[in-house]
Amino acid sequence: MKFDLLHTDFASRARAGLITTDHGTIETPIFMPVGTVASVKAVHFHELKEDIEAQIILGNTYHLYLRPGLEILEQAGGLHKFNGWDRPILTDSGGYQVFSLSANRKLKEEGAHFRSHIDGSKHLFTPENVVDIQRTIGADIMMAFDECTPGDAPYAYAKTSMELTHRWLERGLKRFDTTEDKYGYSQAFFPIVQGCVYPDLRRQSAEFIASQQREGNAIGGLAVGEPAEKMYEMIEVVNEILPADKPRYLMGVGTPENILEGIVRGVDMFDCVMPTRNGRNGMLFTSEGILNMRNEKWKNDFSPLDANGTSYVDHAYTRAYLRHLFISKELLAMQIASIHNLAFYLWLVKEARRHILAGDFVSWKKEMLTRVSRRL
Repeated sequence: MKFDLLHTDFASRARAGLITTDHGTIETPIFMPVGTVASVKAVHFHELKEDIEAQIILGNTYHLYLRPGLEILEQAGGLHKFNGWDRPILTDSGGYQVFSLSANRKLKEEGAHFRSHIDGSKHLFTPENVVDIQRTIGADIMMAFDECTPGDAPYAYAKTSMELTHRWLERGLKRFDTTEDKYGYSQAFFPIVQGCVYPDLRRQSAEFIASQQREGNAIGGLAVGEPAEKMYEMIEVVNEILPADKPRYLMGVGTPENILEGIVRGVDMFDCVMPTRNGRNGMLFTSEGILNMRNEKWKNDFSPLDANGTSYVDHAYTRAYLRHLFISKELLAMQIASIHNLAFYLWLVKEARRHILAGDFVSWKKEMLTRVSRRL
């Protein structure tokens, strides 16, 4: 993997770059649709490519490990061959799922013991076998195994957790560096900065992660319950330390507002289930604001889904029609909303990149923040 930093905004830390992998190039800043179990929910890959213009998608190590399982993925020749996606794929490490399924797991120095949410079977994730699992999945970009603490974790717990994550990282790096790429293409490995909402821990973690000199770096443990302003503060602290010549990936974030605030602070990569999950529940993100498609006010509104004239999907779909589909509980409603929201997110980061290169990002971002965060 190669990263070229093309331009940094003169009035902020916003950056435009290019990530090159064996499965294609990625223009940053970028948003990655989440394909948890080898699919982006309710969306065909031809729509991801043509309508949404996704350059990279994310797969989930925990879920893919359980279903379809490593044997099937290896027989297929990796996830790209299994699902037919021929562009880059990033996999998380399963650390967030271990966090979110805390009732079913126990953390020890060796790794995380957990029970499957599917059948209750017992499993163990270690820093080493998570590398092996991601190699078998076939990710272009792999993540280190970490513990993700809650946003309100006490200082002592956050410190202990961060130190465990660092020890796990050293083990994971050793495994990565002593094993081979699979399926005939190169695989990169990103460490993850932790430290909860404590600036001194974040600095310590960022320094340790930066010292590993990997192809890119991730910022984890944010958007997990802490106030948004605290998240932005931690991004600033970390990005003062993480090297400028490597891509920075903010994991699991977030709203259009969060993404713009991350970009202005020097983040290059984002992922989140919000555009598809919220879309399936009737929430539409647009360049003019947020719409609840079940509201009566859209019943006879025959304007496009996005009021500025760009609907991101077939212009034949109107607000009135999409509301009708949701009220009627038609599956097509979830598909249209998911495609629209993902396309809007990709449009947003593409526009951000254009304005970074044009030199007017800060003024554009200020205007966009007002628009995308309001309820219509």
